[in-house]
Amino acid sequence: MASRRHADVLISAGRITVDGERAVVGQRIDPSTSVVELDGVRVPLNPELVTWLVYKPVGVVCTMDDPQGRPKIADLVPPDPVTKPVGRLDLHSEGLLLMTNDGDLALRVTHPRFGIEKVYQALVSPPPSASTLNELRHGVELDDGPATPHAVTVVSSHEDRAIVELVMGEGRKREVRRMLDAVGLAVERLVRVSIAGISDRTLAPGSYRALTLDEVRSIYAKAESE
Repeated sequence: MASRRHADVLISAGRITVDGERAVVGQRIDPSTSVVELDGVRVPLNPELVTWLVYKPVGVVCTMDDPQGRPKIADLVPPDPVTKPVGRLDLHSEGLLLMTNDGDLALRVTHPRFGIEKVYQALVSPPPSASTLNELRHGVELDDGPATPHAVTVVSSHEDRAIVELVMGEGRKREVRRMLDAVGLAVERLVRVSIAGISDRTLAPGSYRALTLDEVRSIYAKAESE
């Protein structure tokens, strides 16, 4: 948050609104219920809301409870307050996942209409040909409808395998794996490396950290820009 003096400057400039109305210097708000926006982008204030950035390892399920007793994503973060996964990664995939008790943020990250991008890197074999990449870029017909990435690039390529990066704007079940399978690429490893432009190469599998206020606000900003 800004300092009190800086906040007064922003308020005087008309850049801050509270519940849709222009804020005034000295105005009191309820941080748990008031909607405060800076330049039209929501500023999260509720101290009870928390969002974790988690690195989900392979073999961990994205559920709060598992009848089979497998390791679950809820075991990787503090139990209080209760947070839930925002979207999911399948059992054999790994990488970044958000856990939150902020339903508004979760909606913006998961609903396709907000266009929040997730970036995946897949180790595949064989290396994709130019025609295969072109097929991916133009969209692949899956059993639940067409899937079209925002971008597809080859990060590195060797004799018998390659790392392909896909930028997705939605997150249907096993969508990336199914797309790659549909064009004849076998996935050996699949990692989500970024959500809404947020990445962290220092996170080890099984570890987590809190999103910063700027990172949370950036998610709202990206969602509002769509």
